[in-house]
Amino acid sequence: MIEKVIDGVRWIPGKDRFLPDSHMYVIGKMETKDFTLVDCGLMEMGAYKLEELEQGGIPLHRVKRIIMTHTHLDHVGCISEILEAIPHCEVWVHKLEAEYLERGDDRIVFGNGMFESMIRSQYTIPENFFRVKVDRKLEGGEVLSLGGLTFEVIHLPGHSIGSVGLFDREHKLFMSGDTIYADGAIGRYDLESADPAQLRNSLEQIASLGVDILLPCHNRIVRSAAAKMIRNTVNQWAPLLE
Repeated sequence: MIEKVIDGVRWIPGKDRFLPDSHMYVIGKMETKDFTLVDCGLMEMGAYKLEELEQGGIPLHRVKRIIMTHTHLDHVGCISEILEAIPHCEVWVHKLEAEYLERGDDRIVFGNGMFESMIRSQYTIPENFFRVKVDRKLEGGEVLSLGGLTFEVIHLPGHSIGSVGLFDREHKLFMSGDTIYADGAIGRYDLESADPAQLRNSLEQIASLGVDILLPCHNRIVRSAAAKMIRNTVNQWAPLLE
């Protein structure tokens, strides 16, 4: 069920199957009629998220763009479903992963060969299934005006080369993708384009923000007082990410 986090930010929890399914976040105050999706989810998971949007009073024709925090399978798998239902929706991805998507290179999508074999045994995936036109290539440092809220794009390499987070400084709200979760967990750093040293730097960058509301793409969200938990998580993992 779609849930309000603050005015202008809503949360559609992922529905895990045999794999984790990423949450989808929706940015935009209702009166602006300008909505942004953040991440989508696994293959075959688009329909219920689209239904949640409409039941939550968000007309699909008012959804202007989808921002991908990164392009792993559990985040980008149902993007074709989303774009079929919302054909005008722009796709925004960090430029380093946009290059992979636009040439149909799915190495980052799958992460490694073993994972790819497992997925292909469960799903029929046509050639170029993950080839997507990217309308805006992010770099990090952009300040985005989205449906009455302002978000800063922060490049967070480590979990993947083009991972990004979105920070609303006014509300101290941070959408972290898979870089950091609640309860002491961080994203994997053993996949295609991942790098533990870069991940350590990205975690330190998040810890410096003074985040109050943490919205990761899996597991629970943190609605207040996230800063101490984030700092404890970074301190726990930093020695392992040399």
